[in-house]
Amino acid sequence: MSDPSLKYHRVLLKISGEAFSGEGGSGIDSAEMERIGAMCVEVAQLGVQLAVVVGGGNFIRGATFSEQGHIPRATADYMGMLGTVLNAMALQEMLEKLGQPTRVCSAIPINPVCEPFIRRRAIRHLEKNRVVILAAGTGNPYFTTDTCAAQRAAEMNADVLLKATKVRGIYSADPKKDPSAEFLPVVTYDRVLKDRLKVMDMTAFALCREQRLAVVIFDMNEPQVIKRVCLGETVGTTVVP
Repeated sequence: MSDPSLKYHRVLLKISGEAFSGEGGSGIDSAEMERIGAMCVEVAQLGVQLAVVVGGGNFIRGATFSEQGHIPRATADYMGMLGTVLNAMALQEMLEKLGQPTRVCSAIPINPVCEPFIRRRAIRHLEKNRVVILAAGTGNPYFTTDTCAAQRAAEMNADVLLKATKVRGIYSADPKKDPSAEFLPVVTYDRVLKDRLKVMDMTAFALCREQRLAVVIFDMNEPQVIKRVCLGETVGTTVVP
């Protein structure tokens, strides 16, 4: 039974891999994993149908790793996808430890540890109040997990894509480089793409614009932030068609 005050009933949440490692770290920090898990459970207990796309940057970022060494970009990207599976498995165990039924669906078949992503099956899990964690990105190199989040949100008929970051939202310029940068509580897709306001991958923004899907970008470190967004509180930046 969902909370009648909910603004969003089916949500796709994108969490970067770096969020699981804590500030400046790598790998998985158990305290951060528990904090993120508790926020997801809090939302699911409201009756929100929650799907989560996890990144893998706490282990490896394919594009960066390829540039630094001699590994082809495609191979580096596949390595990054496997990093997302590690994060997904850890998050699943945390959610279930907190009492929330969860399924991991991977775009790369790894049958002993998770299900393959099948759209109808994933939607059915949501309808049964299971959190669905989506791993291995799109299963294809050269596509970011941001783009995966946009694609899965469209496929699974999500009401909104929530992008959890380490910043308040979108600014008119990089606030670290431009002190006069203006915070934008609401911005259109056209402006994001025209001005290349890079809080999320441009391919992901273009797909969301095409599907007329709302995106909310917010600071993951704010208390109860995912719950507050789902209940309709104005948080971070909303990107609209």
